[in-house]
Amino acid sequence: MPDIVPNGHAPDAFDDASNGVRARAQLGTFLQNDGWFPQPITATDGYRALYAGDSGEFRCLALIRTDLEQLLFYAVAPVRVVVESRLAVAEYITRANYGLRIGNFELDFSDGEVRYKSSIDFEGEQLTGNLIRNTIYPAVKLLDTYLPGLMKVAFGGVEPALAIAEIEGQP
Repeated sequence: MPDIVPNGHAPDAFDDASNGVRARAQLGTFLQNDGWFPQPITATDGYRALYAGDSGEFRCLALIRTDLEQLLFYAVAPVRVVVESRLAVAEYITRANYGLRIGNFELDFSDGEVRYKSSIDFEGEQLTGNLIRNTIYPAVKLLDTYLPGLMKVAFGGVEPALAIAEIEGQP
């Protein structure tokens, strides 16, 4: 019988309590090695970075919820939507969200921030580079794809349905 350690597990058993802590380290290593130049966010288990897409540069936040063993990734649009356009943008992102398989757009009605969120629950599993990659890249790629339509709706007065049709190549 193996020795029992204070957490009640055998010494070689997977320690769920520190899985979130290991995940934060893995996230930092992945971001650094993948060329994101991550900056730790004070008082959180996360990093900030920038992503330069074809449609603009996005502020990104990669957060580990160590207690819940979750990775949350946010790609934030480079503009704030003015109050007068928020309902139209809400319709635009609702239309964009329909059918998306990974993640979703969010609009903060109080300040006009638009972001794309992608996440993964890795409870009881090791957070690997592939899981991180498959969580963060859909967010930046989809924000990059839908940002031109968002800008047309928010600042150009284009109808949300028309902007979506153009982005998604619908007739």
